[in-house]
Amino acid sequence: MKELKELEEIIGYRFRDQYLLLCAITHSSFSHENRHKPIVYNERLEFLGDSVLSLVVSRYLYENYPKLPEGDLSKVRAAVVCEHSLWQCAQTIELGSFLRLGHGEEMTGGRTRVSILADAFEALIAAIYLDSGLERVREWVLGQLGDTIVAAVGGKRFKDFKTTLQETIQAGSGESISYQVVSESGPDHQKSFFVQVLLGDRVAGEGEGNSKKRAEQAAAQDALSRLEQRAK
Repeated sequence: MKELKELEEIIGYRFRDQYLLLCAITHSSFSHENRHKPIVYNERLEFLGDSVLSLVVSRYLYENYPKLPEGDLSKVRAAVVCEHSLWQCAQTIELGSFLRLGHGEEMTGGRTRVSILADAFEALIAAIYLDSGLERVREWVLGQLGDTIVAAVGGKRFKDFKTTLQETIQAGSGESISYQVVSESGPDHQKSFFVQVLLGDRVAGEGEGNSKKRAEQAAAQDALSRLEQRAK
């Protein structure tokens, strides 16, 4: 693992409390393989970082795009904060090379896994927030995601299949949409989720992924594909 100071140099932020940074880059698999030590991993930070990120992006869009209606603001925000965008940001700062992973996760490509990198990026956001407060983390997040926001407003970012499916159904049948996890498999640090998307009470699509978010996106994409096939 590279030194924490090297990561601080890359991200352009110096922590007052480096323990927060250490927690942000620690995956659950590392803690599970070192049960004899009380090691805190990044899932709680990820939870907080998700909310901080949403607030920062929402405020920026509200202040800088006054002509965008609420529906478009939601769509742009979803594209900016989606797992794919966060994964790209994590790659840019080489976050994967700094992660503390268990041996099993290391051997199965955890350092490049989309869900792990996206989650660690959210944890890093939370760590900076706790270390310096909202205004400082706002500056940092916008520095990382500024180009992503501009591209999302222009409709050039990763496609959010869940949003697209929601819009398609609302414009058509108007049925209710829900997602349900059918099954989970694998150890805690390498879960695989199988999800179905329901229109009303019928299965409209299915998908699998190494996070619930990715599985839901895959299920929505499958539902859109099925709808397109029926329309032909």
